[in-house]
Amino acid sequence: MLKNRYLTQYVLEDLAEKMVFVGGPRQVGKTTLAREFVATHFQGVGYYNWDKRSDRRKIMESDWPGNAELIILDEIHKFKKWKSFVKGEYDTLKGKYKFMITGSARLDVYRKGGDSMLGRYHYYRLHPFSLAEITGKMSVSSVLTEIPINSRSKRDAFLTLDKFGGFPEPFMKQNMRVLRRWHNEKIDRLFREDIRDIQQIRDIASMQLLSDILPERAGALLSINSLREDLEVSHRAVSNWLNILETFYYCFRIYPYIGKNYRSLKKEPKLYLWDWSEISDEPVRFENCVASHLLKLVHFFQDYEGHRINLHYLRNVDKKEVDFLVTVDEKPWFSVEAKMNDTNVSPHLRYFRKKLNIPFAFQVVKKSGVDRFVSGIRVVSADRFLLGLI
Repeated sequence: MLKNRYLTQYVLEDLAEKMVFVGGPRQVGKTTLAREFVATHFQGVGYYNWDKRSDRRKIMESDWPGNAELIILDEIHKFKKWKSFVKGEYDTLKGKYKFMITGSARLDVYRKGGDSMLGRYHYYRLHPFSLAEITGKMSVSSVLTEIPINSRSKRDAFLTLDKFGGFPEPFMKQNMRVLRRWHNEKIDRLFREDIRDIQQIRDIASMQLLSDILPERAGALLSINSLREDLEVSHRAVSNWLNILETFYYCFRIYPYIGKNYRSLKKEPKLYLWDWSEISDEPVRFENCVASHLLKLVHFFQDYEGHRINLHYLRNVDKKEVDFLVTVDEKPWFSVEAKMNDTNVSPHLRYFRKKLNIPFAFQVVKKSGVDRFVSGIRVVSADRFLLGLI
């Protein structure tokens, strides 16, 4: 059982001066982070969940406990006017209370309009467990420095994470029957509760079919036209549904890198799932697992450190391709090619490292016991590489 979550100390630090918003997928551990890890550092806490009728009434009446130091508002984004409400409460009561807002949809949607809360909050995205987090080996490196490779193998922990995913319940129980049921219930709740509460979808059944298709498309170039034909709906509908599924942290897309001296042939993104355990194809699931670990690192550096850091992939006119490129200020930091067992260095990894002058390049393999340098490229087992992330 984990004693903490990786964001706890950073949330506590930021609560000293502003509100903290924490977004992330359903059942990723947001409520646990707030109530069991953050709340223990305050004398008194008021916790309110918008999904609970009695809590909704208290929220609307601004009925807060007098002896509390921290107010936690969970799922309040389902209230249409939540932004102006939270802004008003914070401006009025920030001298008495700290405010923490959690939700299973993106909480930065205010940027598209409405009352701006700029300067009043810090925003974090909570990710599933990663290998570094479950083994307690987290060591946050600085940007543009080499990823530290652990000399010890965490093979068993990695294989469990690869198979059951990083969401707390199925990972802790490590049971395939539990995992299958959890998948079904998660998707059902996503459509029956979360999306219906916020979005008006005319053809919710077709949108759910889209979510059934996406695990098969993970790791590949995403063609909206192909999805449109399969579902027999409009391009606009599929595009809108994908945006909604991203908003609710079901999937994420990474886009090709376009630098000053380099243009990508393809503009289509590659799609991955927040829960890689939904993917049955082992090589694709492994690639998605690596992608999710890299996204967690990128989001942490964006949310806490404020760096302009992004996750891309590489592909050119000759169809040379590398799975991942992490950039800082749009300049390459390190590239990653994910392979199951192939320890021969990818020629595409060599090509792009030289072409783009990438400081660090890794070929990450699922095979255990691998760690060697070949022409400046580090070929390393996933259980060692992933320990160097967050």
